[in-house]
This record gives sequence, C-alpha cells and structure tokens, in this order.
Amino acid sequence: MMASNGQAAIIRTERGLTIAGTRITIYDVMDHLKAGWTPKLIRHWLPLTQEQLNAALSYIDANCTEVEAEYQTVLQETQEIREYWEDKNRERLAQIAKMSPKPGQEEIHAKLQAWKAKLGLTP
Repeated sequence: MMASNGQAAIIRTERGLTIAGTRITIYDVMDHLKAGWTPKLIRHWLPLTQEQLNAALSYIDANCTEVEAEYQTVLQETQEIREYWEDKNRERLAQIAKMSPKPGQEEIHAKLQAWKAKLGLTP
C-alpha cells in the first residue's frame, strides 16, 4: 500500500504492521473496528489523517485473512503477557492492599474502600 507521496503507507516494524510515520499499528485500528467504532471516531481518537486511516482500512481489506491471523496472534501474546504480570505481581498487590493508610489519610482511605466495595472491587 502506497501513500500519495510514493512512500509505503503500512510498514513492518518491531511492533508489527504499523501506519508509516506513527507508532499506531494495524492491530490498534482493528481493536477499534471490532469494538464497533466508526472510521471518523477512530481517526480522531488515534490521531490519524484521513489518508493514513484510509491506507490502514484498505490494507486490512486487501489482506484480510493474513491480517486477521496476525491480529489473533497479537491478541494471544498480549493475553499471555497480561497473565504473566498478573501472576508476578499478585502477591505484592495483596501486600499493598493489606497495608494501613498513612497517618492523616485514614478518612480518604475509608472513602476509597467504600467505593471499591460499592463497585465490587474488594475480595
């Protein structure tokens, strides 16, 4: 896929398929598309030009099977990394949760605990 200036619009970097001139990947665009976002909203949220977004959407459309397979691999790797760090930090986060509030912060700590309970975030 070529941009109007003759340069490649989608390039492969260490991050994967990336929109040239940005750190935004095709997978970022796909996340938003799969969530039901409109192209206009995606363009404003990710900050892309219309040309960059069109290039990404065209690339996804033209290479649908390959991009979808790679996207699923990226999702799996992301989940594995998330699980690794959750396991690695579980004990430390439990220790932090059991700590008493600092002197003078008891009231705000109580409010925070009440909100966590209301939201179902306490074990």
